[in-house]
Amino acid sequence: MESRKNGPFRYSPINRRPKLSWPGGAQVALWVVPNIEIFYLDEPLPSDTADRTVRALPMVREWSQRAYGNRVGIFRIMEVLAKHGIRATAALNSDVCEIHPEIIEDAVRLQWEFMGHGRTNSQYLTDAGVGDERKAISDCLDTIAKATGKRPTGWLGPGLQESWDTLSHLVAERCDYVADWVADDQPFNMEVAGGSIVSIPYSYNANDGPVIRHAKQSPLEFERILRDTFDVLYSEGAQSGRVMAVCVHPFVMGQAHRIAALDRALAYITGHDKVWKATGSEIVSCFRKQMKCGS
Repeated sequence: MESRKNGPFRYSPINRRPKLSWPGGAQVALWVVPNIEIFYLDEPLPSDTADRTVRALPMVREWSQRAYGNRVGIFRIMEVLAKHGIRATAALNSDVCEIHPEIIEDAVRLQWEFMGHGRTNSQYLTDAGVGDERKAISDCLDTIAKATGKRPTGWLGPGLQESWDTLSHLVAERCDYVADWVADDQPFNMEVAGGSIVSIPYSYNANDGPVIRHAKQSPLEFERILRDTFDVLYSEGAQSGRVMAVCVHPFVMGQAHRIAALDRALAYITGHDKVWKATGSEIVSCFRKQMKCGS
């Protein structure tokens, strides 16, 4: 994609679109995305705020907090999602497949879906050298395919970062959807060199990272955000379907003092009749079928 002032999609106000329908007359497609990430002790890590301040290595406290997520937190999240009958779409750093294969084993058993999320969250695609980004994406997807038996068709960039060429690389790697563009409550199509790709509604607001880590809000406030977000989307979804992404990190929401808030919020959401518990590929497939029918 060439440098441009606006995004690779046309402006489409949500009140002027054809109706979007979900299976069973659902008003909201519930999309839960655990970010399963890995960081390295001998590399700089993001701090507890939104900056990427580098302090002396090793950054023991920062690294240990994240290690907790893969040792403990992810398994709490798995239990809560299974309790509510939710199959997650995990945004997966591919190095997790080699370093923590037990996590992959349990996620596969739960029939989770996976989307590529780079090799490690210590490295962004925008840090890749010229000509190296396509290989980084391909290697990530291939590693996940080998570990899970299925090559991902979706992508979330580490830090939601992209270069001008990322979308074209994703299309070339046969990805159907990307979650970096948090610009809507419905999927939308993006035309790029080599084809098209669907933007699926990820969230930077219904997300424990920005809310709890960066804004320092409590688990109860995060629960309120999830409930209030759902109430609005559910009401609007009576006219045209909406997507609600619930985005969590094992080292954040998987903490003992926070997991109950996630459990309560999901109980509230799934307690409504017209909620479709969906994976990313299911949402995108349903959207694309309606696009082809002109609806």
